[in-house]
This record gives sequence, structure tokens and C-alpha cells, in this order.
Amino acid sequence: MYLKSIEVQGFKSFANKIVFEFHQGITGIVGPNGSGKSNVADAVRWVLGEQSVKQLRGSSMQDVIFAGTENRKPLSYAYVAITLDNSDHKLAIDYEEVTVARRLYRSGESEYLINGSPCRLKEVSELFYDTGIGKEGYSIIGQGQIDRILSGKPEERRELFDEAAGIVKFKKRKATAQKKLENERDNLVRVNDILSELERQVEPLQLQSEKAKTYLKKKNELKDYDVNMFLMETERIASEQREVEEKFKIADEQLKESTDAREKIRQEYDRLGESITEMDEKINVIRENISNTSVMKEKLESQIQILAEQIHTAEMTDEHLQSRLDAIAREQKEKEEAKASYEKEKHSGDEQLAQVRKRQEEAAQTLAEIQKQIASCNEGMEQGQKELFALLNRRADIQAKQQRSDTMVEQINIRKAELGKRLLDRKTQETDLDSVLADCKKDLEEVSAHIRKLSEQEKELSAKEKEWRTKAKENDRALEEKQNEFHRQQSRLESLKNIAERYDGYGNSIRKVMEQKEHNPGLLGVVSDLIQVDKKYEIAIETALGGNIQNIVTEDEATAKKMIAFLKQNRFGRATFLPLTSVSARKNPKNEAALKEPGVIGIASQLVKCEQKYEEVAAYLLGRVLVADSIDHAIALAKKNHYSLHIVTLEGEYLSPGGSMTGGAFKNSSNLLARRREVEELETKTNRLLQEIAQIKNRREDLLTAIELNEEDLEQVKETLQKEFIRQNTAKINVDRAMQQKNESEEVFSSLMKERQQMDRQVEEIRADQTGIKEELEHSRQRETEIQHANEAFQKMLEEQKELENEAESELSGIQLEEANIRQKVEFAQTNVERINGDLEKFETEKTGLLENAKNSKEDVEKKQHDIAEIQKTILASSDSHGQLEQKLRESVEQKEQMSAEYRGFFRKQEEISERCNGLDKEVFRLNNQREKLNESAEQQTNYLWEEYELTPHAAAELRNSEYEDPLALKKLIAAVKDEIRKLGTVNVNAIEEYKEVSERYTFLKGQHDDLVEAEQTLLGIIEDLDSGMRKQFMEKFAEIQKEFNASFKHLFGGGHGALELVEDEDILECGIRIIAQPPGKKLQNMMQMSGGEKALTAIALLFAIQALKPSPFCLLDEIEAALDDSNVSRFASYLNKLTKNTQFIVITHRRGTMTAADRLYGITMQEKGVSTLVSVDLIEHDLN
Repeated sequence: MYLKSIEVQGFKSFANKIVFEFHQGITGIVGPNGSGKSNVADAVRWVLGEQSVKQLRGSSMQDVIFAGTENRKPLSYAYVAITLDNSDHKLAIDYEEVTVARRLYRSGESEYLINGSPCRLKEVSELFYDTGIGKEGYSIIGQGQIDRILSGKPEERRELFDEAAGIVKFKKRKATAQKKLENERDNLVRVNDILSELERQVEPLQLQSEKAKTYLKKKNELKDYDVNMFLMETERIASEQREVEEKFKIADEQLKESTDAREKIRQEYDRLGESITEMDEKINVIRENISNTSVMKEKLESQIQILAEQIHTAEMTDEHLQSRLDAIAREQKEKEEAKASYEKEKHSGDEQLAQVRKRQEEAAQTLAEIQKQIASCNEGMEQGQKELFALLNRRADIQAKQQRSDTMVEQINIRKAELGKRLLDRKTQETDLDSVLADCKKDLEEVSAHIRKLSEQEKELSAKEKEWRTKAKENDRALEEKQNEFHRQQSRLESLKNIAERYDGYGNSIRKVMEQKEHNPGLLGVVSDLIQVDKKYEIAIETALGGNIQNIVTEDEATAKKMIAFLKQNRFGRATFLPLTSVSARKNPKNEAALKEPGVIGIASQLVKCEQKYEEVAAYLLGRVLVADSIDHAIALAKKNHYSLHIVTLEGEYLSPGGSMTGGAFKNSSNLLARRREVEELETKTNRLLQEIAQIKNRREDLLTAIELNEEDLEQVKETLQKEFIRQNTAKINVDRAMQQKNESEEVFSSLMKERQQMDRQVEEIRADQTGIKEELEHSRQRETEIQHANEAFQKMLEEQKELENEAESELSGIQLEEANIRQKVEFAQTNVERINGDLEKFETEKTGLLENAKNSKEDVEKKQHDIAEIQKTILASSDSHGQLEQKLRESVEQKEQMSAEYRGFFRKQEEISERCNGLDKEVFRLNNQREKLNESAEQQTNYLWEEYELTPHAAAELRNSEYEDPLALKKLIAAVKDEIRKLGTVNVNAIEEYKEVSERYTFLKGQHDDLVEAEQTLLGIIEDLDSGMRKQFMEKFAEIQKEFNASFKHLFGGGHGALELVEDEDILECGIRIIAQPPGKKLQNMMQMSGGEKALTAIALLFAIQALKPSPFCLLDEIEAALDDSNVSRFASYLNKLTKNTQFIVITHRRGTMTAADRLYGITMQEKGVSTLVSVDLIEHDLN
């Protein structure tokens, strides 16, 4: 392996692209002071990964980039590439030729490449491990380094000997292993902490899980029983509904028939009344005939008696009429009362309906406003997306333009470099072979054009790969950060849950009592667990509660008494209990008035949230405490009320009745009320982190796929490019040979200079365009950020409005259902009112008819009495008998009496049929009510089934079990299961899943723990093996270096003695190395007392010893023999030739003796001020010619 070439562009004084080509043997680089010779050594040191600016003779890393001259502008980047022949495969890479490159931009961006592929500095360093090449190796020895080898501390020479002994890579591996070991131990500590925390959680969760499983099993049994009970109840209700419906139809038909019959009887009754009237008229005619004769006196007297009896009969009929009128009055009264009841119910329903409709309108208006907000958000987001797409398209165009500009600049720079080389070659050519030169140039341009095209393609693919790898690294870094954050938050969450479960922060007596909660269902919890408080009120409420925050709430006094006995019996201390059955709040009337005062936020009990059954407890503890926003307002309020109020501020100051004030700083920032809130926040955060981790992992897979595809394309391009480079090298050789034989004319030289100036102008124009492009890109990125922020705000608002929309729709549906129920009740009441009005109208009609009949009967009696009077007058006037008239009169009277009897019979029938109609009407009303109750009962059953189990009747029917036939037995089973569920007490149904998750995590972490322990032991073994191997190898190589150093010392000094010693230390891998030198004819002396030449020669002897023992592929020496005299330079050059068998030497020198030993010389000059150029002379070929 040897160094084939060094390519430099934009590095320090090498503004143009310069390629140094090397062969095996010794290559000398010469030139005047300040021409840039040492920059070649700096370039090699820099490309191998040197990070020290001091070693590169600069103040900052940007100093390596060409800074410009009076006639040249500064370059934007520096590029150096070294190419090594790897045909012997000493480098662990499957290439015959290896090119290592480094590029640095003024923006600070830097990249390394191995054979054109982006890589890391670590990969470059690992590639040259144990070869002597590298920034820590001995292949590059610069100015001043010789003195540092001798004058430095023994410990500082250690790196040189480690590299020579070949243990650097082992030390690196050991450092890596130690770092891994440290990480594994940190992970082991973290896993142990989590495992100990999980071990405390597993057992309680297991008990809760078993209890929850029992609860769910009982709930399923209860569901089975409830569903079958529902089905039997539904069948019973359906059967009763059918029966009631049949009865209702029969009663309704009978009511209609009775009503029709009553109407027919009334019509017949009216007809008989008319017939009786006609008969009365006929009797009156006869009576008139009798009155005209006196012979009919006795008959008339008898007629008078009959008339008297008829009068008596009519009076009896009046009594029946009065009885019916009384019955009608009673029924009217009953109907009026029922009507008033229904009208009241209707009025109440109308009021409710109006209220519900008003709420419905408000809910509909609220829903419309929310939907309007949602539409506005969607419109804003859509507009933002459109603008964002336009920005991205514009940015893509700008970036494409920028890429084209960069490509143009790079092409121009390449052309300028080629142009500079052609200018230099024109000046050095001696022969004129135009035709050969033209052909060679043509071949070279074709190959170069193809190479440029392939290089551009390679750069694009490399840039893409770099971009993908950068994104992959960022993705991995983000994944690691998110996972670390998740583990931190998860550990914090588990710790808080454990603290809450153990009631840490509470008194010992409280913890002991709450441990009995599972066995005592009457224990409901401590006050801090039963109330919820907004974060801004937590300090105020906790201050207001004081010690009461640890009070224990129980169902009744019996539970409290039992727990007090428990504390006494076990001597666990004291606790305060708040039984729900005995705690009652007392209000302070002054509090209501104080609410209007400035700075008063409200009554403390109204600022907390709790279940309804705990509201009395909250009022008892906090109902007499006012919350103020500041202590100033609190003091003012206390003064105004003569220090009779309990007042607490948001920052925790407390003002008691009587004027005392409590306040100051809290010992810590945690409080009991904040625990639940913090647990909920942590749960939300961990869930969000899990989602983000999943997204990042998916992104990682996508990036890896993209990298693999890009690598395949890049590998194919590299293979093609390698073949073209071979063709290019051949063409270059031909061009070089032709150009060496031809002097370029002044005219061609002038045209080339003009072309170069034109290129400079093009570059300036492109740079100016690039500035505008960068500004436009920056503006585009800023606008994109603004749009993204706006879209995020719209998205957040949209989610909030969606939630509000769902709530509003749900509220509106509930109001509509309520409105339908109320309207149905109002319509039912209205129907009953109308029916009763119809009945009242019928009663009025019947009453009017009866009164009419009574009036007619009275007139008839008066008429008969008048007839009697007339007859008596007639009898007085005439005593004649009229037998025939009396006979007709008797017949007429008898006929009328029959008609009257029949008339009275119809009256009784009418009463009977009316009573029957009333009875049927009541029966219809009763059956209708019964039908409605059955419907309501069926609806309640259906609602219960849905609310409890979310089952429809159809779905419930599929769960029918034919084993359950007896409802009473099934009710007993339901009661028994409910009793078993009640005995279970408070059940955490989530415990099943929590126990599963915790146990799975515990098993997973236990496996991780075992793996970590195993990894720790493995790493310890690796470190131990590395230590023993390094010690053995170092001692062997150190002995060899000692021997070789003495030999090289004697050769260079012409005698004397040189030795190496280890500085005493506990560990030979870290100890320093001392150099002992004794030139010939002198005593052993301190190194600092030696002359400059002796020091330099001693250091050279040490370097040569190391090279002889472990040759590096190449060695670059930068004026290391400057301090030697001519005789020592000759010995130096002689020994250098001896070492060329295994090592290629590149020597930067001023000394003629060294130049004479070189096989080839490169001359570095500055024809243009501040810009280094190259002149090459092949001495061997010159000697042959």
C-alpha cells in the first residue's frame, strides 16, 4: 500500500485544483519560504481528521479555506482528497484503491467521504487503525514535532508508542466497552428501581384484578338474569296489554251502543209526550160538550175526580223529574272536577312545553353558532393549506434554481482548475505536436464530460444519502429522547400512583384506617380523594381545609365508631371521621353579602367539585370560608365585617375570626390535592409519548428503506465512475506526454486568460443570484412556519368546536325528546277535556229536556184544574146527563193514563241507560289509563335494559334462556347476585388490564435485567481480555523498538548509545516513556543539554526505529532535518533510502542532500501572489535522457 495522489482545492494557499501524483520511493517537495510547501503536510493531516486548529497553524477551522488575495475573491469551501493503492488489502475495505476526502464550507458544514460515500470521522480513524497513518500516528512529522517528542513529558510520548505497538485499536475498543459498561450499569440501576416499584404494585393489583374478575362474572350473571327477567316482564306486559285492549274495545262498543239506545228512548219519550198532549186536547173537547148539558153533571163530577187523580199523577211525575235533575247535577259536578284537573294538567304542560321550546331554540342557536365556527376553522385551514402548497412549489423551483447555480459554479470552478493547469502546462511544454494534442484533448474532454456527469450524479446521490442519514440520525436521536422522556414520565407516574395507594403524606392513623377500606365498604375515602379543585385554587382550598384534608368520610356513624375502636385497639393514633348521615353544613349569612365585595372570588365550597352525596361534607368543611384573590382584599373584607369571617387567599394566607392571620412560605411545592391532577396529566403525557414513539419508529423504517435504495444506485454509479477514471487517467497520461513536448503560443495563452476572466464574471453573477435566492428561501421558510402555526391553532380550535358540537347535538336531542313527551301529555289532557265538555253538553241538553217536560206537566195540571173549574161551572149551569160524552171521556182518560204509565216507564229506562252510559264511560277511562301505564312500564323496562346493558329488545331476545320460567325464583336470584356484588364493595374494573400490563412489563423488565447483568459480565470479560492482550503485545513491541532505536541511533550518530525506559507506574498501559541518549564520545546527559542538531537526530532515530519495526505505508516529513549539518543530512538521506523498501517517503525540504536522495521533486511556487502552483521534475527519467 502507498500514497498515489493528493488532490487539493481551496485549501489554504492552493486556490486552484492541484493534484500531486506519487510513486513508491522518495518524493521531495521543494520551494522558497512561504510558497506553501508545509500546506501539503497540513492538507494530509487535515484530511485524516485533525481537529486541532493549533496543529494546522490557524486560529479557527475556517482558516484552512482559501482567504483570497488582492486579485482573487475568497473561496466558499476547502477540499482535500488522498488516494491510496490498496492492492495488498492492508486496509480493511474491499477496494483496490481507496480515496479519503474531506470538505469544509465557510458555513461550518463539514463532511468526510470514503470512495465518494459520506462517512463519519470515526470510520476514517478506524480505517487506519494500526497502520501508523492518522492524526495520532507517526506517518506525518511536521515542523516543531521533533522537539515535542524529546522535550515533552514521558506520558505525552505514549500515543506514539501505542500506535507503533499496535494497541491503539484495542484501547479504543476498551474505551468503548467501558462506556457501554457504564451505560449498562446505569440502565441496570434504572431497571432495578422500576422493578422494585413494580414488585410493590403487582400483588395489590393481582388482588384487585381477581376481585374485578369476580365482579365482572357476577355482572354477567346479573345481566343474564336481568335480560331474562326483562323478557318475562315484557311477555307479561304484552299479555296484559292485549287483554286490556280487548276489554277497551268491548267497553267502547258497548258505550256507543248504549249512547245510541239512549238517543232512541229519548226520541220515543218525546213522541209519547206529544201523544199525551193530543189526548188532553181531545178530552178538553169532550169536556166542553159535557159542560153544554146539565144531564151530564154526575159524569162531569166523575170527570172532575179523574182530573184530580191525573193532577195527583202529574205531581208524582214531577218528583221523578226532580230526582233525575239531582243525578244530572251530581254527574255534572264530577265531570267539572275532572275537567278542572285535566285543564290544570294541560296548563302545567303548556308552561313546561313553552320552557322546553325556549331551551330547544337556545340549544339550536348554540349548535348553529358552533357549526359556523367549525366552518370558519375549516375555511381557514383550507386557505392555509393552499398557500402552503403554493409556497412549497415555489420553494422547490427556487431550490432547483439554487442547485443549478451551485452546479454551474462547481462546473466553472472545475473548468477554471483545468484551465489553470493548461496554462501551467503551456509554459512548460517544449515541443509542438498539435495533431496529437488535439486528439488527446478530445479524448480527455469526452471522458471528463462523462465523468463530470457521473460525478454530479454521484454527488446528488451522496447528498441524498447524507440527507437521509442525517435525518435517520435525527430520527434516532428523537426516538431516544422520546423513549427517555417516556421512561422518566412513566417512572414518575408509577411513583405517584404508589404514593397515592400507600397514602404517603398522610398521618399513620389515616394510612392504617384506609388499609381497612377493602374490608369495610362504609369507608368512602379521605377528603382530599373525594374532592377535585382547579389548579389555581389548590393552595387556597388546602389552606382552608388545613388538617381537615386528612379527615375520613364514612357512610354512617357505625363505620366511624368501628374504625375508632380499631385505632384504639391497635394504638395507631387518632383520626377524624365525617359520617354522611350526621354531617350537616352551617351557613354564615355574612358570606352571601361578602360575595359582592371587591377581590372576593367565592365561597370555598362552591369552588370544589365532588359527587352529590359529598356536597354536604364539602359545605361542612368549606361552606364558611371565603376565597379572596389577594391578602389586601382579604384584610379589607375582614375589617369591614369586624373580623368575623374565615378568609383564605389564592397564595395561602388565612384570616381567622378575631383578627389572626396565618401565612408565609410552604416547605415544599407538593400538596395532597394536586396528586390526582398530576397523575391524570402524566397519563395523558405518557400516552402522547407512546404515539410519538410509534410514529418515529415508522419514520425510521421509511428512512432505512430510502437509504438502502439510494446506496444501490450510488454503488452502480461508483462502479461506472471507477471505469471512467481509469479511462481518464489514460487520457491524462497521453495529454501530459503531448503537452510536455509543446510550448503553448502567446495567443492561446491570452485566449485562455480571457476565458478565465469570463468564468470569474460568471461566478460573480451566479453568486449575486444565489444571494437573492437564499433571501427568498428564508422568507419562504418563515412564511411556512407562520402558516403551520396558524393551521395548528385552527386544528386545536376545530377539535374544541367539534366537542362542543357533539355536546350541543346531544343536548338538543334530549330537549326534543322531552318536548315530545310533554306535548303528548298535553294532547292527552286536551282530549279528556274535550270529551268531558261533550258529556257536559249532553247533560245540559238532557236537563233542558227534563225542565221542558216539567214545565209542560205543570201547565197540564193547571189546565186540568181549570177544566175542573169549568166543569163545575157547567155542572152548576146545567144538570143534564150526557152519558155518551162521559163514556168517551172515560175511554179517553183511560187511554191517556195508559200513555202516562208508558211515559213514566220510558223515563225510568232513560235513567237506567244514562247510568249505564256513565258506568261504561268510567270503564273506558279506567282501561285507557291502565293501557297507558302498561305502555309506560314497557318503556321503562326497555330504557333500563339499554341504560344498564346497551341492549335492544331484539338483541335481548337472542339471549333468552328457556331454563328461567319462574319470575319469583328469578327475582330471588337477581337479589342474591346484587347482594354479592354489593358485598364486593368498591371495585376497580381497570385493575384487570392494569395488572396484565404491570405483570407483562415486570416480566419484560426482569428479562431486560437478566440481559443487562449478563451484558455487564460479558463486558467485564472483554475488558479483562483486552487489558491482558495489550500488556503482552506492548511489552513485546516495546522491547523490539528499544533494540531498533539503539541500532538507528548508532547509525545516524556514527556510534554512541540510545535506550528507552518505562516510567514506573502501577499500569504499564498508562505509564510514560523516557528517552536516554549518549552520543559518541560523550557522557550520558540530560536531553535538555543536547544541541538542537543532536535532539533532532535523536528524534529522527526514534522515528526511523519505529518505521523499521512497523513501517507505515507512507511517511510525510516536513523539514525535520532542518537543524542537521551536511554530514548528518547525508546519513539521514542514506538511512531514508534504506527504509524505502517498506515505506514511501514524501519529504518537504530545503536541504540539497535530501533533494539528491529523492526520486522525484515537486516544486511549489507563487507565480501569483498568495496562490501556490506546482512544477514537476522526474529526476530518474532526466538521468536516463
